Parts: sequence; C-alpha cells; structure tokens
Amino acid sequence: MSPLPPDAEYLWWYQFYFATDRGRAGYQKYTHDFTKLIWRNASPKWQFDDATFDRSAAAFENPDHVDISIHNYRWRLGLAPGEAKYDEYEARLVPGPTIGVPTITLEGDANGAPHAPPSAYASKFTGKYEHRVITGGIGHNLPQEAPQAFAQAVVDVDRF
Repeated sequence: MSPLPPDAEYLWWYQFYFATDRGRAGYQKYTHDFTKLIWRNASPKWQFDDATFDRSAAAFENPDHVDISIHNYRWRLGLAPGEAKYDEYEARLVPGPTIGVPTITLEGDANGAPHAPPSAYASKFTGKYEHRVITGGIGHNLPQEAPQAFAQAVVDVDRF
C-alpha cells in the first residue's frame, strides 16, 4: 500500500485502469488487444508472432476471465475483499516469511513488467539460493522467450 516513485507507478498503469468501471469495460471489450499490449510492454524485445500469441490468448476466452482478473487487480490495491476462508493464510503471508527450500530466481534483462530488484527479496531465501539474469533481450515471459535457460534452472535447483 506504500506508493512507489512515479516511474515505478507508471509501469502499473493498467492496475489503476482496472480499478475503474471504465477499465473493466475496456478489458471486457478488448481482452485480446489488451493482453497483446501487455505482452509487448512486458517483453519489449521479444518478436513473437500472432500464432504464438493466439495459442496463449485462447486461455483468456472463457466467461470468468475478466471478472477474475479485475477482482484480482482490485484486491491487490485493497479495493475488493479477498476470499474470507483464506484470511488466516493471508495473515501469515503478509509479513513475508522466509523461504527455506532451494530456489533459483530468474530475471530477463529486458523485463518491461514492474518488478523489484533482486536485492529487495534475496534475504527472504534462507535455503540455497541463486539469482540469474537471462541476457539477450529476454523479457517477462522466460519460459517462452528463454526456454533453455528456464529449463536449466529447474534442473539445477533440483540438484541443490
């Protein structure tokens, strides 16, 4: 709930848009175009084709997608209630408990999505931990943009 510097807040523009009835209506009407725009913003150097996008975009073509997405973004901003049956778990997660399992975090060198620097969360990992920056113009969608590096991290963390 703490404000970020203006440049960081700017990157979250769509969350503020989704907080409005106009944003919900716009997302409902233009789901395909909106999600494609977010893909481009989050992975600005990824030259995906329409067929690649359309394979993933099929997941957005269900009657609950817009309602669930809008509620989630509004909940993140404290504008909508969460599911009450999970309140106990939420209360336990709010302080940001440590993570003791072996972990590798990944970041693309061209991630256009809002994200904290690794130094902001590295201390949360108390087990064997490694952070990797995947280079070569890799954005937010590492499994599709850098499948080899993504798979290697899974194999490597299993060896930890």
